Amino acid sequence: MLLDASQSQLVLVDYQARLMPAIFEADAVAKNAVRLGEIARLADVPIWGTEQAPSKLGENLPEIRALCKRTLAKMHFSGVEEGLGEWLRAPAKAPQGNARSLPKHLQKPAAAEERNTIVMAGCETHVCLMQTALDLLEDEFEVWVVTDACSSRTERNRDAAFDRLAGAGAELVTTEMVGFEWLRTAEHPRFRDFLALIR
Repeated sequence: MLLDASQSQLVLVDYQARLMPAIFEADAVAKNAVRLGEIARLADVPIWGTEQAPSKLGENLPEIRALCKRTLAKMHFSGVEEGLGEWLRAPAKAPQGNARSLPKHLQKPAAAEERNTIVMAGCETHVCLMQTALDLLEDEFEVWVVTDACSSRTERNRDAAFDRLAGAGAELVTTEMVGFEWLRTAEHPRFRDFLALIR
């Protein structure tokens, strides 16, 4: 099963200014998160962000925040506990057609475009990223975790989270894997822009 850009959304979790200095391989992780967001823009994939207790940990890095359509400030470790799932669900469209053509109780809302594949990356992998991902899996989203754009304060905690996420049904991928799958072909009109991002 390959990622499909038209079915995907990207969630960038807690790349916060006061947290990042304590994160294992923070510079590489932040660069990959920005690259991932730029690839999402090339592929027309919506991007969302979360920030854990921003009054204490600060906002996300400015380059991450600028990529996001909207950023959820949260106190729970799982963004789903604070409404992220509602952001990711397509709103129901109004019923189509003339209101007099059918009685109200027979009118059905038009199906909204579903994007149930959630590509995620963030910090700390074993806390906010993992709890959000597990809740999204429970809510019947497909979850793909971008490992080279995730980290924790320690490598051991990060890797334990990857093991647990894979066991729960999340797909583990890398930034380049996501990009090549979203674009699918060297004939994609943005393929050269993508290559410039990964070289």
